[in-house]
Amino acid sequence: MITVTNITKTFEEKKRGIIRAVDGVSWEAHSGEIFGLLGPNGAGKTTLLRILATILTPTTGTATIGGFDIVHDAAKVRAQIGYLSGSAGLYERLTGRQLLHYFATLYGLTTSNAKTRIDGLIEELDMGDYIDGRCDKFSTGQKQRVSIARAVIHDPPVLFFDEPTNGLDLVAARTVIRYIRERRRAGKCVVFSTHIMSEVESLCDRIAIIYDGKVAAIGTMDELRKRTGAQLFEDVFMRVIGIEEE
Repeated sequence: MITVTNITKTFEEKKRGIIRAVDGVSWEAHSGEIFGLLGPNGAGKTTLLRILATILTPTTGTATIGGFDIVHDAAKVRAQIGYLSGSAGLYERLTGRQLLHYFATLYGLTTSNAKTRIDGLIEELDMGDYIDGRCDKFSTGQKQRVSIARAVIHDPPVLFFDEPTNGLDLVAARTVIRYIRERRRAGKCVVFSTHIMSEVESLCDRIAIIYDGKVAAIGTMDELRKRTGAQLFEDVFMRVIGIEEE
């Protein structure tokens, strides 16, 4: 469903010169799979997701999503994806329900289909108690769930989640994780970006460890453990990026 081929993204800064935020990254992800992007803050995960979501253009390399090229078929790619960014960015004067209906209309859903879709998402994401309140009154967890519903309102086959549990309490985070698991069972291709190792370990089918803009390793948990000879995932991660714990 997703094929990433040798993508590089550079930026130029006056003081630091050329910055290689993403450096020759290649991987594939499939339907019915949660593919994890694990790396520390600043590793290049968000830049890579923005490229795949057609927000940024790669400096070199390319990718296809659902058979469509992210550069030459950007509009068709956007119809195939749902993208949850690191910022909620909700229209604060709308209610949650109004906001979802607005985005359903942008995606071309009929009034009847939009209502059915919105009602289903309200139930799946446990939003019934607050969805008719204004977005500026929502907690961080409530905003995040509305943001997820907005990203998937058109039921796309490919989903990008960038740090979806960042700043959430335990209850809200578990609701989000449960929903992501359900998307895998529904046959979606899910790309899950995080720096939280426990989430990757419990959720992802395969993992790409991103460090300094590069893919340091790709595999299942068992494959990465076998490769490094470590059992604790923190140790696996440190060995992959070349740092040994004392």
